[in-house]
Amino acid sequence: MQGSTCLGLFLAIGLYSCSSGSGDKTLQDEASQTTNPNIVYILADDLGYGDLGFTGQEYIETPNLDKLAAEGMFFTQHYSGSTVCAPSRSTLVSGLHTGHAPVRGNYEIQPEGQYPLPDSVLTVFESLKASGYTTGAFGKWGLGYPGSEGDPNNQGVDVFYGYNCQRMGHNYYPYHLWHNQDSVVLEENAGTSLELYAPNLIHEQTLKFIDDNQNNPFFLYVPSIIPHAELIAPEEEMAEHVGRFEETPYQGVDEGPTYKIGGYMSQENPRAAFVAMVELLDKQVGEILAKLDQLGLRENTLVIFTSDNGPHLEGGADPDFFNSNGPFRGHKRDLYEGGIRVPMIANWPGKIQSGSNDHPSAFWDVYATLAELTGSEIPENTDGISFATALLGKSEEQAQHKYLYWEFIEQGGKQAVRKGDWKAIRLNLNKDPNSPIELYNLTEDPGEQNNLADQYPERVEELKALMESSHRPNPVFKLYASEIDAE
Repeated sequence: MQGSTCLGLFLAIGLYSCSSGSGDKTLQDEASQTTNPNIVYILADDLGYGDLGFTGQEYIETPNLDKLAAEGMFFTQHYSGSTVCAPSRSTLVSGLHTGHAPVRGNYEIQPEGQYPLPDSVLTVFESLKASGYTTGAFGKWGLGYPGSEGDPNNQGVDVFYGYNCQRMGHNYYPYHLWHNQDSVVLEENAGTSLELYAPNLIHEQTLKFIDDNQNNPFFLYVPSIIPHAELIAPEEEMAEHVGRFEETPYQGVDEGPTYKIGGYMSQENPRAAFVAMVELLDKQVGEILAKLDQLGLRENTLVIFTSDNGPHLEGGADPDFFNSNGPFRGHKRDLYEGGIRVPMIANWPGKIQSGSNDHPSAFWDVYATLAELTGSEIPENTDGISFATALLGKSEEQAQHKYLYWEFIEQGGKQAVRKGDWKAIRLNLNKDPNSPIELYNLTEDPGEQNNLADQYPERVEELKALMESSHRPNPVFKLYASEIDAE
């Protein structure tokens, strides 16, 4: 296992941290004196809690992320906004959890895009832009089809390059990408040609954005598509891993109307491809950090790395072989910890002390945190609580959530609440709005194996009430059968 001893010890039980990261009182004072820090927020796609070297991964080497964590702060109890792509990103940019956020599921728009984030939402991009930041997004968007009110350029993003549509983001050798309002046709990928690997093209534009904005404050959002769905990497990345594993070839889509438009290609070596992809992501993170160092920007830049949800089971992926969800139960599309507990690293030289932190936080807290650190506007109705105090070494003064809440419209409808050490989950809400609640004590049972609902009926009722009060009906994204019947 790579990384610090402190972080390694944490993984033995999957819940506690070794150090709160609390330091001397001058840290927050120093942060307040920093003018307009740059922010780099890197979001992996379907990367599991256990897919990194310092979190216990045995097959994949991630030296850059291991170093970033060892020299920064690792949040051991950080949660994604949802258990799939679009709603998770919706909570991130809006500061609203999925009971309130306008986008709560992967709602497809044909021929390209997803249900748009409305312009009534004040996004973190708009807030930072109003504070003098140049904003860029490079990777996968998924919050509004091209030209819609949810288009990145209509939500405060100055420069966008990548996939507008997350369905097309299944494919790594696409026919086109988007640069703001321009569709960039990749002629080299016409037909069945596999010449231009999109993550590399997007990475080039990411580095260019840093170069172009080195003299003014910037917010750089990097929602990589790695390692989601289609398992494929350039030959030079694959070469050292082919033959390492016993493989079960994946038969995917290699022709027809969904080829390169949502369908996953076949892969003879899916395990090798997965390793190659995660190691490429780690390499790209290292190159972003190197660019910041080269330009003398590193000490005035907060870098955050995380994942949008737990590991997926699609396209030939084998998260159980890699122990991708670490000590936790569940995968992508589950509201068990394995579907929503994600690794989160925060690194800011001279401002954030090294160590791990067990403050429970979630994607909807990121907006409030960045707003506090930059003096930007945050909406009054946010569900987020800034974790800037914890970042800057004063964990004992950090404000806490009364509870955290998730809902998910797929697979029959699901809800989850965490309050303190207790986690409640209920399933199949479309069939039965009063379906049974499962109850777990995360301190004693982080793997959610022992349902305690029968032993603590009063606790069940308390958390059930929080589920009901946290859900605001949404006419597009239905959770309860009663909402459907009311139409």
